[in-house]
Amino acid sequence: MESAVRIRMFRQGLGDSFLLSFPGDAGEVHVLIDFGVLLGTPDAKAKMQKVAGHIVSTTAGKLDVMVATHEHWDHVSGFAQAQALLERDKLEVSESWVAWTEKPDEPLADELRGRRAAAVNRIAAASRQIGASADPVAQKSAARLNAILEFWGGQGAAARATTRTAMDWVKARTSPRPPRYLFPGETFTLPGAKRVRVYVLGPPHDKKWIKKSDPTKSASEVYQLAAASGADFSLFSAIDALEAGEMPGDQPFDEWFRISEKSARGTRFFRDRYDKGPTWRRIENDWLGPAGALALQLDSDTNNTSLVLAFELEDTGEVLLFPADAQVGNWLSWDEIEWSVDPGNGAAVRKVKAGHLLARTVFYKIGHHGSHNATLRENGLELMTDDGLVAMLPLDRPTASKMEWNMPFPSLYERLGERCKGRILDLELGMPKKPEAMSDADWTRFQQRVDVQEDWIDYRIPL
Repeated sequence: MESAVRIRMFRQGLGDSFLLSFPGDAGEVHVLIDFGVLLGTPDAKAKMQKVAGHIVSTTAGKLDVMVATHEHWDHVSGFAQAQALLERDKLEVSESWVAWTEKPDEPLADELRGRRAAAVNRIAAASRQIGASADPVAQKSAARLNAILEFWGGQGAAARATTRTAMDWVKARTSPRPPRYLFPGETFTLPGAKRVRVYVLGPPHDKKWIKKSDPTKSASEVYQLAAASGADFSLFSAIDALEAGEMPGDQPFDEWFRISEKSARGTRFFRDRYDKGPTWRRIENDWLGPAGALALQLDSDTNNTSLVLAFELEDTGEVLLFPADAQVGNWLSWDEIEWSVDPGNGAAVRKVKAGHLLARTVFYKIGHHGSHNATLRENGLELMTDDGLVAMLPLDRPTASKMEWNMPFPSLYERLGERCKGRILDLELGMPKKPEAMSDADWTRFQQRVDVQEDWIDYRIPL
């Protein structure tokens, strides 16, 4: 194990924080992929500061690559909560990697960021309007909207640190050197490491794939058929007018189409159905209800902008796959990519497809904490055919249950267990139990590669 790749999953709660260490010519090469925990996690700031201390200690104050995969709080919160412990006098950072979606003056990136910022602000406005009602159902709806907004670190004047400020800090961390903006189809060797090649699979540079979050009836790509979803952003113009005080709270429509309460009181319909009728018949702020669907779609679209990386150990051909929270469209887009790899020394150029990488995957960071639509079936897990496949699950079940999330999704988790032969290292549960079908010798070899501590779980891949 002296010459081994080490993958460390920190156990801070529901969120992603992985430290990869590769053998290098001048010592280990360290890559940090994400650094966050879900908003509302007890003692979240203290936990992330503790993780920051481990990162500085393990790397001896030198981090080769800092990666922020996408703009969600459970992936980047630590860059805000433990910022002071990661400043230049404590941690040297050679490179920062982010997706092309963060690149300035990139037209599609600018469009996505603008729409995302506008959507978050308007969903927050809808939450405020719905929450102003004393109705218990409205209060529950507002709470659900706020739970989704927590992925961006909260909103309003009290939210001093958001996902945007965290991402901006990562991008500025190596200033004056700019961050590395990664596009799908890129491949390069990891600087300083011994024959490690990086492949960029996502996010797709295509709105069609970014907006495809769930499977469809005609193509059930995952382990459960989910209903198709959509978002009607035209609702936002009404929310803007409401926030600006340009219309009453129960009137989302243009004045031309309104019936004033004064004139309506003279009609039989109003007397029978509204004025003296049961309160449940009243529209009030019910028109804001679609904001929930919009919030969920925005959350999924952001997941689909996840930076997806595969690390190939060139001497063995083994692959480590880190898909962040990529959902259906991100995964499907990989099939359109073909990498050309020049091995040098006059050897022929290799043509590499995503299926080749998946077939050689020996480590899989389970996508989006085990949700139903973040691990593809035929174009994903079923292509991971290596007998040595091991997975890590960054999930805290009590937190997921509190948020009413079905994680890990049962049929997916069952299939993962089959494909990995029980070798799933779980952030919450730690070391799995030995499967009956696995030999004692194989289980011993697996155990020798694993180190479970209170604050992290290590898995080593010998070279």
